[in-house]
Amino acid sequence: MIPPHIAAAFEFQSKACAALGSPFMAQLMRLCAQCDWPAGAVRDRVFAWQGDISPRGQSVPLRLAGALHALRLQGHGALDAAYPPRTCDDATLWQVVTGALRDEADAIQRWLDSPPQTNEVRRAAVLIATGHWLADRFGLPIRTSELGASGGLNLHWDSYALDVAGKTFGPDAPALVLAPDWTGAIPRSTRPEIADRGGVDLNPLDPRAPAGALRLQAYLWPDQPARIANTKAAIAAARTPVAKGDAIDWLHGRIAHVPGQLHLIYSTVAWQYFPAAKQAEGTALIAAAGQSATAQTPLAWFGMENDGGDRGAALTLRVWPGDLALDLGRADFHGRWIDWRDPDIPG
Repeated sequence: MIPPHIAAAFEFQSKACAALGSPFMAQLMRLCAQCDWPAGAVRDRVFAWQGDISPRGQSVPLRLAGALHALRLQGHGALDAAYPPRTCDDATLWQVVTGALRDEADAIQRWLDSPPQTNEVRRAAVLIATGHWLADRFGLPIRTSELGASGGLNLHWDSYALDVAGKTFGPDAPALVLAPDWTGAIPRSTRPEIADRGGVDLNPLDPRAPAGALRLQAYLWPDQPARIANTKAAIAAARTPVAKGDAIDWLHGRIAHVPGQLHLIYSTVAWQYFPAAKQAEGTALIAAAGQSATAQTPLAWFGMENDGGDRGAALTLRVWPGDLALDLGRADFHGRWIDWRDPDIPG
């Protein structure tokens, strides 16, 4: 029988997937919470897992889901026959999953070793809007530093286009077009120029390598084809390697001002995972650099992060000189909708 705390974590994940628009993942996670698992190494390991296995902690349900999807992407016939776009009743889907848990235990165990790692391309929509605001406000080329960049797909947000109410923001020949449900102000029209870009991650992925591309796709949800298509397009356009290391240690080497450039430091659902001591160090480092910012060396710090609110992530921006703390609105964690606020501040 599945331990109660394990069942509760999978039930929680099921409800979260339903709320984020994935009926298939809601079904899969619910079955994992309610059905009998086959005896074997996978069951023993998951059932004995210590600590918080929910999305708030070690995300074991999503580790398992990623393992199963990876098997499917690598040609597992039974899983392919049961996964979207096909639909299965509970009994059929669970029969296929139990077969994989039993027969593919070694492969699944390897995926259980590591936390999920995604690079949600739809979050780039808020980076595009922010970049346009900064270009309009300061009129300078932008140097970017992404903290927690994963595979680097959102390092090239300026290569993507944003469609808002039939108006397109971005390059004339974008790698992909993002069209979230948009409310609030329309983004500013000034197109940003990127002078330099860089990103860092503790475990960077190379999207140009088969293993990296597989990992970036495995944690996507199989019944969300547009999300998968966007990621494939971003993988095809990826060209900037992500540095390996601690984000704040890396930022120390990039924090110095460059005359004639605005420095944009940003994270999207990553800062919250940094240790508290590193958050404090990073905040102090950025604020100190801000104190010496000028009109020719401005500094901006953008975050799309969970603030504990009831609806999506908070969009925050601090800019120097002046140390202005700006509220840019809120966004769905997967970028499905954006409620944008344009901070109309004096020039």
